[in-house]
Amino acid sequence: MKKLFIVTGEYSGDIHASHVIQALQNLDSDIIIEGIGGENMLKAGVKLFENHSKMSSVGLSPQIIINHIMLGKRLVDYLVNDFKPDAVLLIDYGGFNIRIAGFLKKAGIKVLYYIPPQVWASRKGRIKKIKKNVDEVLCIFPFEKPLYESYGIKCRYCGHPLISQLSEKAGRNDFFEKHGFDKNKKLVSIFPGSRVFELKYLMNIFIKTANFLQKKHPELQFCVSHAPNLSDEVYNKFLKHTDFKVIKGENQALLSVSDALILASGTVALEACLYQTPMIIAYRGPWLFYFIYLLVRCIKRVSLPNIIADKSIVPEIIQGDVNVTKISHEIERLLYDNDYRNNNISQLGEVKSLLSDKISSKEAADEVYKALQ
Repeated sequence: MKKLFIVTGEYSGDIHASHVIQALQNLDSDIIIEGIGGENMLKAGVKLFENHSKMSSVGLSPQIIINHIMLGKRLVDYLVNDFKPDAVLLIDYGGFNIRIAGFLKKAGIKVLYYIPPQVWASRKGRIKKIKKNVDEVLCIFPFEKPLYESYGIKCRYCGHPLISQLSEKAGRNDFFEKHGFDKNKKLVSIFPGSRVFELKYLMNIFIKTANFLQKKHPELQFCVSHAPNLSDEVYNKFLKHTDFKVIKGENQALLSVSDALILASGTVALEACLYQTPMIIAYRGPWLFYFIYLLVRCIKRVSLPNIIADKSIVPEIIQGDVNVTKISHEIERLLYDNDYRNNNISQLGEVKSLLSDKISSKEAADEVYKALQ
């Protein structure tokens, strides 16, 4: 029987992995799969070497670095001496996975990388490490394939996972009734991120903005999306001074029924785009990290809809510009300037047309299955 090991580092990777696993099991139910992941991989029948809940921190603290080094050492030892997989599938989580790929390559283990690091956005030098240590890249954006192939890297374009995984729009009336929203008021939803440091730097200013807007526009109502990978205890620390509704585990439904969105940057922006829900991106973090980002970035846009379209569709408010006045101004334009709003919705629709309708998990599973043979 063939053996596959999958490495993810956070909640989204766990979801994408579970879809690939299901597609692989349809091709061959006898493949033995183990990995680093979360609840979705567990439900798919994967034996976990480690739950990745400890890996989803961002930062350069000594403890985080030590944790990653120790986990990496244990993982490589296990793969080389015990599990001995026919291939390893890395999914997203570039900082950890690129380092692991080097050790796996030296051990003679075949390495595939699904949802590779966005080398076109920052730290383009990483593509040399990918060429050296990864046997095949399974990319999700159409412009990535020619980039990787220009470096002599074997690459298959699988399409973006969201195209096939995104749920249908929720029924607005039913959703509003379920959660006690006023059907006669506009709904603005806040997505402050799925990492603790994002809540630390964004939640307070997002809540202040919502309070300001609600006081100025009584016809507005607000709610906060609770990232499912964060515990209630962690989340509630940042919600002490608000009475806004908090909804957990219904991200896509909430995105689809909202009139406007205040988002931290990330995949959620692409989800919102596919629902054609107007949004603003506001993002900030430690100034040291921001200055490092300015040094390593390859493009100036932050949100995926703007990057894919190669033009500014979604308003981006970054670092020192993140304040109540600027966020409120952009939300008001999206809600009350009809021409601006309609044009924004139309342009969000154009982004979807630029992505293929491939079933990404099936495409990736096909390539992994070939590699296992």
